[in-house]
Amino acid sequence: MGSPDSGYASSNEGAPAAKSFPHKSQALPPSDGAETTYLRFLASNAEAGSIIGKAGTTISDFQSRSNARIQLSRNFEYFPGTSDRVIMVSGTIDEVLEAVELILTKLLNEFYAEDGDEGEPRSKVRLIVPNSSCGGIIGKGGSMIRSFIEDTGANIKISPQDHNYIGLNDRLVTVIGTLQQLVHAVNLILLKLSEDLYYVQSIGPPFPYAVPYNAPNYGPHGGGGKFQNNNRFQNNKVLYFSLFRRVADEHIGLVVGRGGRNIMEISQISGARIKISERGDFISGTCDRKVTVTGPQRAIRVAEAMIMHKVASASTPPPPPPPDMNPDHLSVENLSVQ
Repeated sequence: MGSPDSGYASSNEGAPAAKSFPHKSQALPPSDGAETTYLRFLASNAEAGSIIGKAGTTISDFQSRSNARIQLSRNFEYFPGTSDRVIMVSGTIDEVLEAVELILTKLLNEFYAEDGDEGEPRSKVRLIVPNSSCGGIIGKGGSMIRSFIEDTGANIKISPQDHNYIGLNDRLVTVIGTLQQLVHAVNLILLKLSEDLYYVQSIGPPFPYAVPYNAPNYGPHGGGGKFQNNNRFQNNKVLYFSLFRRVADEHIGLVVGRGGRNIMEISQISGARIKISERGDFISGTCDRKVTVTGPQRAIRVAEAMIMHKVASASTPPPPPPPDMNPDHLSVENLSVQ
């Protein structure tokens, strides 16, 4: 659910009326339909609360009725670039579709944002799809996505890949229409995704991203050393700040790590968002890159200490242990912010 995204877009304007369809998928033989698959999509905090229900009663009911597993990312674990949580439904194709229809029906009744020309409520759902699987949905020259639109009467569009977030390899497929159109389109998309072996095997946790919340960048450009920006913003009653560090270009690799492993680990452990200036984009008059850390104050302190520890490891070898001590018994000093 939520607002649509820009990107590869198609419209159902001028398309023939949507065809009627059975609720249960019948495009695959029973043996394939019994295989486990999954679907992830976005929901606001309010929508997530509606899906969970009081003391978890609603989500338990949906799982019992569909036999699918429904998982949600934790509070403040937002899909990168949004303020929406992630819902993952897993099971057989029919179980997933049954659960998705139950969820969409409830959300449409409580949160629908648009009215159709004849008063029939219309809404939207944003599916999370691996970038490598989007080609199958688009098809050669856009033929597949056009056929989905013609068959369902829904508007379907695919966002461009976002390169602003390290480790983000997913795109958003936005479907807009009535409940019947949404369910039909999700049916066709899930059937197509389930033909993709990579997609089926890529099932994982609902929230695999390094950035646990949506936090815009703040702060003036230039300057050096360590300073905290006066700008701050509030997200769900949690106050966020931005802090800037200058790190020598030769040490940036230690912060990022192979394949971005270090920076993802720092972000996951601290809960802060970390952004590094582009290669060659130095702080004026230096060969230092700017590292921006955004989040609650405690998250910033943890992230900053971890970053400085990585940088310090390049120039300061660890002291040798005393002769009478076994290295296995050495204590780790607490990291402190300089």
